[in-house]
Formats: sequence, C-alpha cells, structure tokens
Amino acid sequence: METSSDNGSLPPQLIFLKRLVTALGVVMIAGFLVLIAALVIRLNADPLPLPDRISLPEGVTATAFTQGTDWFAVVTSDNRILIYDRTTSALRQEVAIE
Repeated sequence: METSSDNGSLPPQLIFLKRLVTALGVVMIAGFLVLIAALVIRLNADPLPLPDRISLPEGVTATAFTQGTDWFAVVTSDNRILIYDRTTSALRQEVAIE
C-alpha cells in the first residue's frame, strides 16, 4: 500500500490535484479566520455618536438611532422614542414604550 508522502508513483495530474485541494483548504481556513476577526472587531467597536444637533432631555441616554427622509428617531434608556424633525431638529413626537 502506498503512503500519501510517496508522490513519485502518482501521475502528474493527481499530484497537481492534491496540491490544489490542499491550497483550497488553506485558503478556506484563512478566509474563515478573517471573517471571524472582522465580526469580532465590528461587534466590539464603539457605537456611532449622535449628531451634535440633537439635544436629549437631561439624564437620558440614547440606546438606538434611526432616520427617515425628513425625521430621525432616538430610542432612549427610559423606554421612549423621541422623533425629531430633520431640518429644524425640533422634537416632533414622543412615544412611550410599554
């Protein structure tokens, strides 16, 4: 029985195929490690700060931010959604989350 390290008796096409499969395995493992590293870096990044023009009420911190075409909304730590006008930055609506 031939061992896998005995490449002298294998045809050249099989030697090429063996090296190609090995290279593919190495590239897949490296790609997977890069993907995991990118996810870890992205999930540990600091959240983006709110725009300076938004003034939240005293003692309130923002937990989420979203925006539409003419408005933006801030979800606060005290379970409220504050909706602001995009052009004037004035508070349009306040929604309490139950």
